[in-house]
Amino acid sequence: MYLEHFSLREAPFSITPDSAYFYPHESVQAAFNTVLVALRSGEGFMKIVGEVGCGKTVLCRQLLKTLHQECVTAYIPNPGMGPDDLLMALAQELKITLERPLTRHGIHNAIRHALLRYAAKGIRVALFIDEAQAMPVRTLESVRLLSNLETEKSKLLQLVLLGQPELDTNLALPEIRQLMQRITFSEYIGALPADKVGSYVMHRLRTAALGVQTNVEIFDADAIRHITHTSRGVPRLINIIAHKCLMLAYGEGVYRVTRDHARIAAKDTPGVVDTPNWWQRLWSRS
Repeated sequence: MYLEHFSLREAPFSITPDSAYFYPHESVQAAFNTVLVALRSGEGFMKIVGEVGCGKTVLCRQLLKTLHQECVTAYIPNPGMGPDDLLMALAQELKITLERPLTRHGIHNAIRHALLRYAAKGIRVALFIDEAQAMPVRTLESVRLLSNLETEKSKLLQLVLLGQPELDTNLALPEIRQLMQRITFSEYIGALPADKVGSYVMHRLRTAALGVQTNVEIFDADAIRHITHTSRGVPRLINIIAHKCLMLAYGEGVYRVTRDHARIAAKDTPGVVDTPNWWQRLWSRS
């Protein structure tokens, strides 16, 4: 509803992961570089852990986009399934025709033969599993077996697990400790540093702008400071608050987002940091 008002072609603060809005702040850029180099070097197993709302899925989609011309990629976004269903999902991603009756052994063999055909042509295959903390232990064990697929020279399948911190807890379980030992590279994605929130907001506004003449300096400094504090630098919360700020400014017919807009928007958003009243701040200093 506010797109025309602010000369935008699309909503800049949608929480739907979109690689067009990929913002490579420090920890995200480090994770991106590590995974890209590891995959290109032929490493077999990588892990990325990040807090809720910190951009794991956007990073994953950016990696898939970057690797599209280099190798065959498979993406499983919801791995909360049993071992057989995971194998079926991988076979479907790789467009493998399965013979009936379907058995775990048969599906595993079909995947192995397909990977061998790719390897014979010099084509690498990478599997990205998002929200990996949702995988049952039995399914994690199935992933370990997939990591066994290799020739004498290289892995047939490279795996990247992306998940919330609970993924590390699951991988530390004694029954799947062998899987943890196979992970060669691991990265952590945190929230945006406080001094990057403003440039993140500007980046999303520029990406959504109708043209180069669009004014993207919509949020004043006090509004950015308030969003930074209340969101704790979590991109998803920044997006939600900033979207509400634009709605409020549009409703008032103004073209500038102020601290008052940010305060109202943050107060209406679950999960933000409550800002203490002046007397509470004074009390905390005494």
